[in-house]
Amino acid sequence: MSCFSQDPELHHLMVTAPRLHVPDQFFLVCFSVESVKLFFRGSCSVRSIMEHVQEHEVSLEQTPRYCVERPIYNEELLQGHLHRQERTPQTLRQKIAHSCRCSSKKAKSHLYRCLPILNWLPRYPVKEYLLGDIISGISTGVMQLPQGLAYALLAAVPPVFGLYSSFYPVFLYTFFGTSKHISIGTFAVISMMVGGVAVRQVPDEVISVGYNSTNVTDSLEYFDARNMKRVQVAVTLAFLSGIIQLCLGLLRFGFVAIYLTEPLVRGFTTAAAVHVFTSQLKYLLGIKTSRYSGPLSVVYSIAAVLSKITTTNIAALIVGLTCIVLLLIGKEINLRFKKKLPVPIPMEIIVVIIGTGVSAGMNLSESYRVDVVGNIPQGLRAPAVPDIQLIPAIFVDAIAIAIVGFSMAVSMAKIFALKHGYTIDGNQELIALGICNSVGSFFQSFSVTCSMSRSLVQESTGGKTQIAGALSSVMVLLVIVAIGYLFEPLPQTVLAAIVMVNLKGMFKQFGDVAHFWRTSKIELAIWVVAFVASLFLGLDYGLLTAVAFAMITVIYRTQRPQYRILGQIPDTDIYCDVEEYKEVKEYPGIKIFQANASLYFANSESYTSALKKKTGVDPCAVLAARRKAQKRHAREIKKANALRKKAVLKLVNSSTNDVEASVKHEIANDELPVNGRFASADASVQDMSPDEQEHFVEPKPNMHSLILDFAPVNFVDSVGAKTLKSIIKEYKEVGVCVCIASCSGPVMSELTRLNFFDNAVTRESLFHSIHDAVLACQGKDRSASQAAFDL
Repeated sequence: MSCFSQDPELHHLMVTAPRLHVPDQFFLVCFSVESVKLFFRGSCSVRSIMEHVQEHEVSLEQTPRYCVERPIYNEELLQGHLHRQERTPQTLRQKIAHSCRCSSKKAKSHLYRCLPILNWLPRYPVKEYLLGDIISGISTGVMQLPQGLAYALLAAVPPVFGLYSSFYPVFLYTFFGTSKHISIGTFAVISMMVGGVAVRQVPDEVISVGYNSTNVTDSLEYFDARNMKRVQVAVTLAFLSGIIQLCLGLLRFGFVAIYLTEPLVRGFTTAAAVHVFTSQLKYLLGIKTSRYSGPLSVVYSIAAVLSKITTTNIAALIVGLTCIVLLLIGKEINLRFKKKLPVPIPMEIIVVIIGTGVSAGMNLSESYRVDVVGNIPQGLRAPAVPDIQLIPAIFVDAIAIAIVGFSMAVSMAKIFALKHGYTIDGNQELIALGICNSVGSFFQSFSVTCSMSRSLVQESTGGKTQIAGALSSVMVLLVIVAIGYLFEPLPQTVLAAIVMVNLKGMFKQFGDVAHFWRTSKIELAIWVVAFVASLFLGLDYGLLTAVAFAMITVIYRTQRPQYRILGQIPDTDIYCDVEEYKEVKEYPGIKIFQANASLYFANSESYTSALKKKTGVDPCAVLAARRKAQKRHAREIKKANALRKKAVLKLVNSSTNDVEASVKHEIANDELPVNGRFASADASVQDMSPDEQEHFVEPKPNMHSLILDFAPVNFVDSVGAKTLKSIIKEYKEVGVCVCIASCSGPVMSELTRLNFFDNAVTRESLFHSIHDAVLACQGKDRSASQAAFDL
């Protein structure tokens, strides 16, 4: 009952109320003061309250409780009770020696990290995994074959190089990759970026003779020379992007992918899908146009297609549209009967086989002038060194391709790892992709990454390990060395249809606009900027623009954090926003201020402004008003003194009677001092507006302490420390004590390193929690009040 007796009204009711039989259990349950007041007023009976007790007794017993009795800790007192662990700092020489020290265990660990296949292959459960990996490998390989041919067109190289890119990197990833389910190989976005660079370096108008000993005399030799030059660009680009990925992986820079946020990647890939779709229109329609790259390439491509729309090859259009319809039907069947089908229907390879058969049977190339794949040389090409001289011209593009490729692969790998309960190593994934691209480039493969559609097929058809990817690469190898020539009559419009249908998932990302509109306007802005910039500036400059804008949004969020005044939930040490909850109450004379951001140079000014606005006390304005009042008071005193001197002179020069009348007259008209005060001074004070008197003459009397909640603060720089020190000094000048609560260890270390603490600001003003600071401020206020009362 002692806790209730602190309320004066309740104490009076308890004393004056008639003696009632109240069960002891009544006082053992936590009731609000208001409910107990109702009981003693007779508004509710003991029985009704006891029924309430019985209803909630079980829940109250099951609710965990804690009761802690300890001193009020400030940072000075807390550090005095704690003993830091002794740490012996290592010198640079010791660190280098430790990292270079080698043992059998350490060498084995490094070997297993570099070659993850050594971890899982010796323990491979053949009976459990082999059948699923075989089915998955065949299904993925059947899908990888037509996609390799189709995406080679996006990369502006002959289709056979798409087959090379579907074999070497996939096989290498089996040894170095850590993900068990992603399918490495050609991908639309990366192929489009490669094609943009190749076309920029080798435009359609340029006739290259650097790779021929004789002049180019016919169109066939011209196209062969141009294609080989573009192959050199694509191969060198793959080599350089692989080296970048390899270096980033060795330097443990796997975190770079976090700067490509989900809205940025989705907006970027949606724009890439538009680029890919427009680039395939000429193949679908069977018309001849130049390929464009760089800013506004989409606009130029569409304009070129529309300008030659009258030359559409009807046979190619019919074949392409038929293939699109068949592919869409096949995908819909696979989606609707996903659980009933043992494996997805390989509609892409079916369309390729049908298209090749129809083209060969009807001789579409000769009879209807339909463009076909053409020559596919049998066997593997001899390794060759990439053209190193091209590196300066494509270095920036290689960085973009390296980061985008890694981001695609690691994001998909994380999804499957989380689903199947294993972990991936982001740095090792970088190394694996770097090896796949750099080593593959010596065998004429262009840049690759993870394919979303093939990865889903590989996982859904029962793939368990990287063996499935190795088997899919073996299938592509069989086509290269044995039956590749059978696909020479394949119409290019069929490959265009495959590419376009595979963009269906990316075009669905336009639905992100509505989603982000409901959830986050800032993420919507990132998506829109990434899409628009990538669409009109090109994929390379668009990506850089989107990353820069994403960084700006981070700065914007830190500069515009949420500022709140906190209050206490009654009878707890929990503090919440007073504007959000009705039950939360502020302590009289104490303001608790919180900002959900760190304090540094970019937001220190806004932090100070918000603090003054939220607390309602501006120390600078208060001091300025005081100085203004003092100056006005001084002017009035000076004026009164002048009037007094004038009156004295008149008294000396006048007769006694006249002096008396004159003095009275001067007192009445010139406002001489009366009882030591001047009417003009009083009038000047009265002339002050009520707003000035209330807000500027002195701080609000009900605020004596200010607590800054530093729980959300992650770091403080030198500007932030100076700002914080200035806040403490300014509020101290107007009689407000400033305390800091919930300051983390790293922030405390930064403040110490920045020489924040001195004689004016000590560690005694820092508290372990908000409640500690509140209790300390209440104690100081009571001591000050008692001292004033004693005086």
